[in-house]
Amino acid sequence: MNGVSPQNVFPTRRLRAVIVAAAVVSSALALSACAGEPAGAESTGSLEGAVVTDGSSTVAPFINAASYLFEAVEPDVDVVETISGTSAGFRAFCDGETDISNASRAISDDEIATCEEAGIEFTEIIVANDGLSVVINPENDWAADLTLEQLATIWAPDSEGEITNWNQVDPDFPDEPLVLFGAGGDSGTFDYFSEAVNGEEGALRMDYSASEDDNATVEGVGRELGGIGFLGLSYVEENEGVIVAASVDGVAPSAETVQDGSYTPLSRPLFIYVDNAAYADKPQVKAFVDFAVENSADIAERALVVPLTDEQITLAQDELASLR
Repeated sequence: MNGVSPQNVFPTRRLRAVIVAAAVVSSALALSACAGEPAGAESTGSLEGAVVTDGSSTVAPFINAASYLFEAVEPDVDVVETISGTSAGFRAFCDGETDISNASRAISDDEIATCEEAGIEFTEIIVANDGLSVVINPENDWAADLTLEQLATIWAPDSEGEITNWNQVDPDFPDEPLVLFGAGGDSGTFDYFSEAVNGEEGALRMDYSASEDDNATVEGVGRELGGIGFLGLSYVEENEGVIVAASVDGVAPSAETVQDGSYTPLSRPLFIYVDNAAYADKPQVKAFVDFAVENSADIAERALVVPLTDEQITLAQDELASLR
């Protein structure tokens, strides 16, 4: 694969659960040479310690870029990022193992109850947006625009073992095997995609190559002519020429279509969940969260995720203010 994993564009000091290839390292160095501090950022060097995060691979590019830029402000703070998926991230968060949980969906009632039972009080903060993208092989010349109904035909639970060829999705499509890739069950992308396409969270055929690492989807779809998968928009933009995002009902995912709401139902907000006690008791956690929110537009641009709208910026600032 010639593409670059978005979570590796900005080199964190400790990034677990990610394998950094030589091509990734060279791209990161090229970007770091031209990336300056965000407006208003001043180096203090007065803090140290760790900020421990876990969760969504879709939010990972934002956190990774924020960590890289924050290093210029607080070089002795170690932002530790694990990418285990939104659901697994919430489990670690409610167990008190992390300071911040990165999520590509809102926390569920059951997860809220688990945190409450453990005495974990938290604050949800919106940090960016995503256009959950349906991706195909660049050589696929028949599925550039798919309908939501066709996506349901491909991904419905009842399609498991039954819909195995593109010509079963549409008789005008070629006799080409369907090869399916996507996020695993611990991913918020799995939850969001299944509900948006099939009307119920978790309602998805399971005979596909599932992984919490979105790069596996990039590699699989890029390799298979009949490949199709689903992942965050930043992975599409970072892997131009390797995969292509199909339009859904005539609308392609982009910053514009996500922000104006026309890319529906696959537009979604991205969140961080902050442990209130960690924010109050750990100055390095407070500084990192404040930095990420106050510089969210610059971070989003560098991470190739969709920035917040003006209304969402106000919401994020209000959410941050509730922590202080």
